[in-house]
Amino acid sequence: MTIRFGVSPIAWINDDMPELGGDTPLESVLADCQAIGFEGVELGGVFPRDPAVLKPLLDRYGLDLVGGWYSGNLLPHSAEDEIAALQPHLALLKAMGCTVFIHAETSNAIHGARDTALSATPRLDAEGWTLFGARLTKVADYIAAQGLKFAYHHHLGTVVERPQDLEAFLSATGPSVGLTVDTGHAALGGVDPVALIRAHPERVAHVHCKDVRREVFQSVIGQKGGSFLDGVLAGMFTVPGDGGLDYAAVMQALAEINYSGWIIVEAEQDPAIANPRQYGEMGLATLKKEAAATGLRAA
Repeated sequence: MTIRFGVSPIAWINDDMPELGGDTPLESVLADCQAIGFEGVELGGVFPRDPAVLKPLLDRYGLDLVGGWYSGNLLPHSAEDEIAALQPHLALLKAMGCTVFIHAETSNAIHGARDTALSATPRLDAEGWTLFGARLTKVADYIAAQGLKFAYHHHLGTVVERPQDLEAFLSATGPSVGLTVDTGHAALGGVDPVALIRAHPERVAHVHCKDVRREVFQSVIGQKGGSFLDGVLAGMFTVPGDGGLDYAAVMQALAEINYSGWIIVEAEQDPAIANPRQYGEMGLATLKKEAAATGLRAA
């Protein structure tokens, strides 16, 4: 089993809130990623989408493209319409040699709405899950036929947020629908990421590692009824090693299921408060230490 460590550029430039690092040059982000020691980086909003431009840019910094978030619209659209819409994204991933397709349903998501309380997260009924699951499975089957792992990203403020959402999601979808296990979104959604990995090893297609500050989440979201972005700005997320999650247990669970693939350091924070390079170094050092202790082997 082989793992590789990558990073999300969201710590430097936040696509949901461009005011957070939006004026940071992409080259500065890539230089930091290289200096920290990451092998790969996920797509961000400021990345060029032409592989003839993107590949030499990443090569200059010794970085591979891991993949990148795709915003799905399967609740209002058919699987066929979704497959047609995702072609440019898929073509870029294939041209860049990516192995994973990260997908999240955003047609009714609220995580990007600063004025909408997280408590207003959309929910699906039984009929909705059946329809959504069937469409998602068709898309995932197609992606698998194209040679990539389909990795659905559960996320606060979206239809797959809570334990009951996740169980309904897993029941409604076929085996081609893998998961981007996001430790931070799982924990704050009430899902134990370690238990999730152990319970559904065949679904673990990609891993995002962010840590959490539960006291911030409880204050901003639980007590004040804030939005997802309110929580981000207040600091409910951080990198592994700086919050309350047990990354020794996370790495142990991944070792137990013989996980092979990317492990991504990710934390939505204000870069003016949390220096991305310093926090990136902390996150990577924590994951490398805990992974090595379990026998997970880096490439």
